[in-house]
Amino acid sequence: MTDTATAYLAERFLRQIQRAAEKAKQDVRAFCNTNSQSFGKLTKEANVQYDHFVRTSEPDHRFAVQHFWLMLKERGYIYESKHEGWYSVSDETFYPSSAVHLRLDPATGRKFMGSQETGKEVEWVSETNYHFRMSALRDRLLEFYASNPRFVEPASRMQDVVQQVTDGLTDLSVSRPVARLSWGISVPDDTSQTIYVWLDALVNYLTKANYPFQVPGQEHVAGWPADVHVIGKDIVRFHCIYWPAFLLALDLPLPKQILTHAHWTLAHEKMSKSKGNVVNPFYALERFGSDTMRYYLVHSGGIQDDSDYDNQYIIDRYKQLQGNLGNLVTRVVRGKGWSVSRAVTSGGTDDSPEGKAHIETIERLPSAVEHWLAKLHPGAAIKQVLAVIQQTNQYMQKSSPWDLSARTDEHGVPRGIIHLPTDQHIRKVDSIIYLCAESIRICGILLQPVMPQRMRHLLDLMGVDEGRRMFQDAVLGADREYGTPLVDVGKGREGVVFPPLDSDY
Repeated sequence: MTDTATAYLAERFLRQIQRAAEKAKQDVRAFCNTNSQSFGKLTKEANVQYDHFVRTSEPDHRFAVQHFWLMLKERGYIYESKHEGWYSVSDETFYPSSAVHLRLDPATGRKFMGSQETGKEVEWVSETNYHFRMSALRDRLLEFYASNPRFVEPASRMQDVVQQVTDGLTDLSVSRPVARLSWGISVPDDTSQTIYVWLDALVNYLTKANYPFQVPGQEHVAGWPADVHVIGKDIVRFHCIYWPAFLLALDLPLPKQILTHAHWTLAHEKMSKSKGNVVNPFYALERFGSDTMRYYLVHSGGIQDDSDYDNQYIIDRYKQLQGNLGNLVTRVVRGKGWSVSRAVTSGGTDDSPEGKAHIETIERLPSAVEHWLAKLHPGAAIKQVLAVIQQTNQYMQKSSPWDLSARTDEHGVPRGIIHLPTDQHIRKVDSIIYLCAESIRICGILLQPVMPQRMRHLLDLMGVDEGRRMFQDAVLGADREYGTPLVDVGKGREGVVFPPLDSDY
């Protein structure tokens, strides 16, 4: 629909990965290769397209990270110092004493010190490493946030970020001794230290934008700055404070916005591998198909608040599509008393109150969808489309073109006694079918990013040319050349947009 560059990142939580590889009795690189292949396979199964799949072990990324480090050091932002604090292996970060407390594992009764923010276990670490002068960037960060109040979405998390920085920033430990962490990128002028995982991982947003070989002032040519970073709410601090600070230190452009989404829960509890309450995405995709899963996740996924995952919810959402959009397409395409192509070609206007109201509804839809997408709320955008589909069903039901078309056949030939002039019947039927067909065409175009395969089939059934399925085509009256199906509309699964699911439980 629109041309957007995307990059999927295989971020290595270094020490956590190192320990997992040891537990699996595998070489770390081989372990990472296996995991990376799983993510690559998942994107394929989910029908996700991307420009780059970045692995932080790639040579160009290693070069970019080490160059980034040297530029920070040259500008005086890197210094060596002893560091002590509570360190979380799972979170790959240090926490101040005020951010940890004694916790109890309910499964084993074991007491341990854990992060108040994430609940993950921490350990006391004392070591000499390199630090980043993040405290020196507090005022510049606050100035940037004030000038870009929608930098972080939703607004509540923007407020949290501003408050954290306002309360004060401490300098950030940005390396680990090789003796403790060997898997990672070495500090370029000190091989006894490994670069901090988040400094390493965050730079990979720049790697495929040709950093550091960008022409100053023309970084956008290679795809930087990003229009939107999309992240989970649990890594807000790293992306919305650390990352802007790193970039400001080198006077590099910052991403335009960062969308921070909420999490999925299961039975209203946070998903956890240790608890076993997780969802295998491969099983879900195999059972429901990629389009069904994509639709459910975008429609019901939370931005501000967490959403609960349940197979029954997926089935219910799908059946709603079947009953509303699927049945609407079937009624229009397979109707015996009219011709969709003739209705589209004539493009008559329904002057009834219902017709005028529906025209206004269709005309408002593209801008409404664009509005919510600009606000980074795709779920709200989808709901705008669904509302039009529902209204179209109501409009068609109330207009009852089948009653009028009973007096003529699909070619407009009179049947029996006619109480109105034949051409008036035809014009009326054509105007109703035209508006219904336009609703379907426009909604189908707008839903393509969410359900590409099903919407492709829908637009094929409507006879819409492949070259006229872009966002700019989603306008009432923009296409007068469709209506003859490009695929078989006979009985069976191929003739419907949403065939029955293989399982209803």
